[in-house]
Amino acid sequence: MKTFLTVVAALVGLSTSAQAGCGPVDTACTLENGSYHVTLPDGDVKGTVMFLHGFGGSGKGTLNNKVWVPDALARGYAVIGPDGTKREGSNGRRWSFHPDWPQHRDDIAFLQDVRDDAAVRFDLDASRMALGGFSIGGSMTSYLACAVPDAFYAYLPVGGGFWRPHPTECEGPVRLLHTHGWSDTTVPLEGRVVRGADRNDPEAFVQGDIFYTVGMWRDVNQCLQLRADAFVTKGDFMRRSWKRCAPDTALEFAIFPGGHKVPQGWAEMALEWFEKL
Repeated sequence: MKTFLTVVAALVGLSTSAQAGCGPVDTACTLENGSYHVTLPDGDVKGTVMFLHGFGGSGKGTLNNKVWVPDALARGYAVIGPDGTKREGSNGRRWSFHPDWPQHRDDIAFLQDVRDDAAVRFDLDASRMALGGFSIGGSMTSYLACAVPDAFYAYLPVGGGFWRPHPTECEGPVRLLHTHGWSDTTVPLEGRVVRGADRNDPEAFVQGDIFYTVGMWRDVNQCLQLRADAFVTKGDFMRRSWKRCAPDTALEFAIFPGGHKVPQGWAEMALEWFEKL
Protein backbone atom coordinates (compact mmCIF):
# COMPACT_ATOMS: atom_id res chain seq x y z
CA MET A 1 0.00 0.00 0.00
CA LYS A 2 2.81 2.38 0.87
CA THR A 3 4.45 1.75 -2.51
CA PHE A 4 1.14 2.34 -4.33
CA LEU A 5 0.56 5.64 -2.51
CA THR A 6 4.09 6.73 -3.23
CA VAL A 7 3.60 6.12 -6.94
CA VAL A 8 0.26 7.95 -6.94
CA ALA A 9 1.77 10.90 -5.09
CA ALA A 10 4.62 11.07 -7.57
CA LEU A 11 2.23 11.03 -10.51
CA VAL A 12 -0.01 13.69 -9.02
CA GLY A 13 3.03 15.76 -8.17
CA LEU A 14 4.36 15.88 -11.71
CA SER A 15 4.75 19.53 -12.59
CA THR A 16 2.96 21.05 -15.53
CA SER A 17 6.39 21.91 -16.93
CA ALA A 18 7.45 18.27 -16.93
CA GLN A 19 4.24 17.20 -18.61
CA ALA A 20 4.72 19.93 -21.21
CA GLY A 21 8.24 18.76 -22.06
CA CYS A 22 9.88 22.16 -21.51
CA GLY A 23 10.48 24.68 -18.75
CA PRO A 24 12.04 25.23 -16.16
CA VAL A 25 13.81 28.41 -17.19
CA ASP A 26 16.87 26.67 -18.64
CA THR A 27 14.82 24.44 -20.96
CA ALA A 28 13.30 26.33 -23.86
CA CYS A 29 9.99 25.42 -25.46
CA THR A 30 10.64 25.24 -29.19
CA LEU A 31 8.34 26.10 -32.07
CA GLU A 32 8.93 26.00 -35.80
CA ASN A 33 9.66 29.73 -35.86
CA GLY A 34 11.41 30.25 -32.51
CA SER A 35 11.54 29.44 -28.83
CA TYR A 36 10.35 30.68 -25.46
CA HIS A 37 10.89 30.10 -21.76
CA VAL A 38 8.28 29.94 -19.01
CA THR A 39 8.09 29.89 -15.25
CA LEU A 40 4.99 29.06 -13.22
CA PRO A 41 3.92 30.16 -9.75
CA ASP A 42 3.46 27.75 -6.89
CA GLY A 43 -0.19 26.74 -6.70
CA ASP A 44 -2.95 27.94 -8.99
CA VAL A 45 -2.17 30.24 -11.91
CA LYS A 46 -4.06 33.51 -11.55
CA GLY A 47 -2.98 34.99 -14.87
CA THR A 48 -0.14 35.20 -17.39
CA VAL A 49 2.31 37.88 -18.46
CA MET A 50 4.28 37.36 -21.66
CA PHE A 51 7.23 39.77 -21.46
CA LEU A 52 9.62 40.68 -24.29
CA HIS A 53 13.29 41.31 -23.60
CA GLY A 54 15.19 44.39 -24.71
CA PHE A 55 17.87 44.59 -27.42
CA GLY A 56 20.56 41.96 -26.86
CA GLY A 57 18.51 40.10 -24.27
CA SER A 58 16.84 36.69 -24.22
CA GLY A 59 13.77 34.93 -22.90
CA LYS A 60 15.86 33.17 -20.28
CA GLY A 61 17.27 36.53 -19.20
CA THR A 62 13.74 37.87 -18.83
CA LEU A 63 12.76 35.11 -16.43
CA ASN A 64 15.95 35.58 -14.40
CA ASN A 65 15.01 39.21 -13.68
CA LYS A 66 14.97 39.66 -9.89
CA VAL A 67 13.24 43.03 -9.87
CA TRP A 68 9.73 42.12 -10.99
CA VAL A 69 9.44 38.41 -11.91
CA PRO A 70 9.41 37.19 -8.26
CA ASP A 71 6.62 39.68 -7.52
CA ALA A 72 4.57 38.39 -10.45
CA LEU A 73 5.10 34.76 -9.41
CA ALA A 74 4.19 35.53 -5.81
CA ARG A 75 0.98 37.13 -7.06
CA GLY A 76 0.09 33.91 -8.89
CA TYR A 77 1.12 34.82 -12.42
CA ALA A 78 2.90 32.66 -14.96
CA VAL A 79 5.64 34.52 -16.83
CA ILE A 80 6.57 33.72 -20.44
CA GLY A 81 9.83 34.96 -21.95
CA PRO A 82 9.95 34.57 -25.75
CA ASP A 83 13.28 34.69 -27.59
CA GLY A 84 13.88 37.27 -30.28
CA THR A 85 15.88 36.31 -33.36
CA LYS A 86 19.63 35.87 -33.01
CA ARG A 87 21.96 38.68 -34.03
CA GLU A 88 24.86 37.75 -36.28
CA GLY A 89 28.08 37.41 -34.28
CA SER A 90 26.37 37.89 -30.96
CA ASN A 91 24.49 35.87 -28.37
CA GLY A 92 21.98 38.69 -27.98
CA ARG A 93 18.61 38.81 -29.68
CA ARG A 94 16.34 41.37 -31.33
CA TRP A 95 12.76 42.00 -32.43
CA SER A 96 11.49 42.94 -35.89
CA PHE A 97 9.03 45.56 -34.73
CA HIS A 98 8.98 48.46 -37.22
CA PRO A 99 6.92 47.53 -40.32
CA ASP A 100 9.11 49.69 -42.60
CA TRP A 101 12.38 47.99 -41.60
CA PRO A 102 13.86 44.60 -42.64
CA GLN A 103 11.96 41.72 -41.07
CA HIS A 104 14.15 38.97 -39.64
CA ARG A 105 10.99 37.07 -38.68
CA ASP A 106 7.28 37.78 -38.56
CA ASP A 107 7.38 38.47 -34.84
CA ILE A 108 3.72 39.46 -34.67
CA ALA A 109 2.81 35.97 -35.88
CA PHE A 110 5.50 34.34 -33.71
CA LEU A 111 4.24 35.89 -30.48
CA GLN A 112 0.71 34.74 -31.20
CA ASP A 113 2.11 31.25 -31.81
CA VAL A 114 3.84 31.40 -28.43
CA ARG A 115 0.57 32.47 -26.83
CA ASP A 116 -1.32 29.53 -28.30
CA ASP A 117 1.41 26.96 -27.63
CA ALA A 118 1.91 28.02 -24.02
CA ALA A 119 -1.83 28.01 -23.41
CA VAL A 120 -2.02 24.35 -24.46
CA ARG A 121 1.21 23.14 -22.86
CA PHE A 122 0.69 24.83 -19.50
CA ASP A 123 -3.11 25.10 -19.35
CA LEU A 124 -3.07 28.91 -19.42
CA ASP A 125 -5.99 31.14 -20.35
CA ALA A 126 -4.90 32.77 -23.62
CA SER A 127 -7.93 35.08 -23.60
CA ARG A 128 -6.73 36.83 -20.43
CA MET A 129 -3.01 37.06 -21.18
CA ALA A 130 -1.09 40.35 -20.98
CA LEU A 131 1.79 41.19 -23.32
CA GLY A 132 4.52 43.45 -22.00
CA GLY A 133 8.09 44.27 -22.89
CA PHE A 134 11.08 46.42 -22.05
CA SER A 135 12.89 48.88 -24.35
CA ILE A 136 12.59 47.49 -27.91
CA GLY A 137 10.50 44.77 -26.29
CA GLY A 138 8.19 47.63 -25.33
CA SER A 139 8.30 48.82 -28.93
CA MET A 140 7.46 45.32 -30.17
CA THR A 141 4.57 45.29 -27.70
CA SER A 142 3.28 48.61 -29.00
CA TYR A 143 3.48 47.63 -32.68
CA LEU A 144 1.76 44.30 -32.09
CA ALA A 145 -0.99 46.06 -30.12
CA CYS A 146 -1.42 48.47 -33.03
CA ALA A 147 -1.52 45.76 -35.69
CA VAL A 148 -3.53 43.07 -33.86
CA PRO A 149 -5.18 44.71 -30.84
CA ASP A 150 -7.21 41.63 -29.90
CA ALA A 151 -4.16 39.31 -29.83
CA PHE A 152 -3.73 39.88 -26.08
CA TYR A 153 -6.15 41.03 -23.43
CA ALA A 154 -3.93 43.93 -22.34
CA TYR A 155 -0.56 45.51 -23.11
CA LEU A 156 2.21 46.61 -20.72
CA PRO A 157 5.11 48.33 -22.55
CA VAL A 158 7.96 49.66 -20.39
CA GLY A 159 10.61 52.09 -21.64
CA GLY A 160 9.75 51.66 -25.32
CA GLY A 161 7.09 52.80 -27.77
CA PHE A 162 6.70 53.72 -31.43
CA TRP A 163 9.64 54.88 -33.56
CA ARG A 164 9.78 57.56 -36.23
CA PRO A 165 8.14 57.67 -38.66
CA HIS A 166 5.31 57.29 -36.20
CA PRO A 167 2.27 55.25 -37.20
CA THR A 168 -0.77 57.34 -37.97
CA GLU A 169 -3.45 54.74 -37.30
CA CYS A 170 -3.99 51.37 -35.63
CA GLU A 171 -6.43 48.54 -36.22
CA GLY A 172 -8.51 49.09 -33.09
CA PRO A 173 -8.69 50.14 -29.44
CA VAL A 174 -6.66 48.54 -26.67
CA ARG A 175 -6.22 48.12 -22.94
CA LEU A 176 -2.76 49.53 -22.35
CA LEU A 177 -0.55 50.79 -19.51
CA HIS A 178 2.66 52.48 -20.65
CA THR A 179 5.42 52.92 -18.04
CA HIS A 180 8.49 55.12 -18.55
CA GLY A 181 11.41 56.58 -16.62
CA TRP A 182 11.37 60.36 -16.27
CA SER A 183 15.16 60.55 -16.68
CA ASP A 184 15.50 57.80 -19.31
CA THR A 185 18.36 58.78 -21.64
CA THR A 186 18.44 55.51 -23.62
CA VAL A 187 14.85 55.88 -24.77
CA PRO A 188 14.09 59.47 -23.78
CA LEU A 189 10.50 60.59 -23.59
CA GLU A 190 11.10 62.77 -26.65
CA GLY A 191 13.10 60.09 -28.51
CA ARG A 192 16.66 60.30 -29.87
CA VAL A 193 18.70 59.66 -33.01
CA VAL A 194 20.12 56.15 -32.70
CA ARG A 195 21.91 56.06 -36.06
CA GLY A 196 22.54 58.86 -38.51
CA ALA A 197 23.96 62.38 -38.56
CA ASP A 198 20.87 63.97 -37.03
CA ARG A 199 17.12 63.58 -36.99
CA ASN A 200 16.85 65.04 -40.51
CA ASP A 201 19.13 62.39 -42.01
CA PRO A 202 16.90 60.29 -44.34
CA GLU A 203 18.89 57.17 -43.35
CA ALA A 204 18.62 57.82 -39.61
CA PHE A 205 16.99 55.49 -37.10
CA VAL A 206 15.12 57.79 -34.75
CA GLN A 207 13.17 56.74 -31.68
CA GLY A 208 9.63 57.98 -31.38
CA ASP A 209 8.08 60.52 -29.06
CA ILE A 210 6.46 58.77 -26.11
CA PHE A 211 4.00 61.63 -25.71
CA TYR A 212 2.96 61.02 -29.33
CA THR A 213 2.67 57.30 -28.54
CA VAL A 214 0.29 57.99 -25.66
CA GLY A 215 -1.62 60.51 -27.76
CA MET A 216 -1.95 57.92 -30.52
CA TRP A 217 -3.53 55.46 -28.09
CA ARG A 218 -5.82 58.19 -26.83
CA ASP A 219 -7.08 58.71 -30.38
CA VAL A 220 -7.31 54.97 -31.10
CA ASN A 221 -9.32 54.45 -27.92
CA GLN A 222 -11.63 57.30 -28.93
CA CYS A 223 -11.10 59.20 -25.69
CA LEU A 224 -13.28 62.31 -25.48
CA GLN A 225 -10.68 64.56 -23.86
CA LEU A 226 -7.07 65.35 -24.61
CA ARG A 227 -6.26 65.70 -20.93
CA ALA A 228 -6.41 62.76 -18.55
CA ASP A 229 -9.48 62.10 -16.42
CA ALA A 230 -7.74 60.74 -13.30
CA PHE A 231 -4.37 61.23 -11.65
CA VAL A 232 -2.22 59.50 -9.04
CA THR A 233 0.45 61.73 -7.51
CA LYS A 234 1.52 59.68 -4.49
CA GLY A 235 3.76 56.63 -4.31
CA ASP A 236 6.52 55.44 -6.63
CA PHE A 237 4.65 56.24 -9.87
CA MET A 238 3.02 59.40 -11.19
CA ARG A 239 0.04 58.14 -13.14
CA ARG A 240 -2.62 59.57 -15.42
CA SER A 241 -5.49 57.69 -17.01
CA TRP A 242 -8.22 58.33 -19.55
CA LYS A 243 -11.66 57.06 -18.55
CA ARG A 244 -14.10 58.53 -21.07
CA CYS A 245 -13.12 56.38 -24.00
CA ALA A 246 -14.58 53.60 -26.14
CA PRO A 247 -16.26 50.76 -24.20
CA ASP A 248 -14.05 47.94 -22.93
CA THR A 249 -10.83 49.94 -23.34
CA ALA A 250 -8.26 51.23 -20.86
CA LEU A 251 -5.38 53.68 -21.13
CA GLU A 252 -2.91 54.75 -18.47
CA PHE A 253 0.52 56.42 -18.50
CA ALA A 254 2.87 55.93 -15.53
CA ILE A 255 6.11 57.83 -14.95
CA PHE A 256 8.71 56.93 -12.33
CA PRO A 257 11.75 58.98 -11.18
CA GLY A 258 14.44 56.89 -12.81
CA GLY A 259 16.14 55.88 -16.03
CA HIS A 260 15.99 53.05 -18.53
CA LYS A 261 14.81 50.05 -16.52
CA VAL A 262 11.87 48.09 -15.22
CA PRO A 263 11.54 49.71 -11.81
CA GLN A 264 10.89 48.20 -8.43
CA GLY A 265 7.16 47.94 -7.78
CA TRP A 266 6.25 47.76 -11.45
CA ALA A 267 4.71 44.27 -11.29
CA GLU A 268 2.52 45.18 -8.33
CA MET A 269 1.28 48.36 -10.02
CA ALA A 270 0.79 46.80 -13.46
CA LEU A 271 -0.94 43.65 -12.24
CA GLU A 272 -3.26 45.59 -9.94
CA TRP A 273 -4.21 47.65 -13.00
CA PHE A 274 -4.66 44.46 -15.05
CA GLU A 275 -6.87 42.84 -12.42
CA LYS A 276 -9.21 45.83 -12.34
CA LEU A 277 -9.93 45.70 -16.07
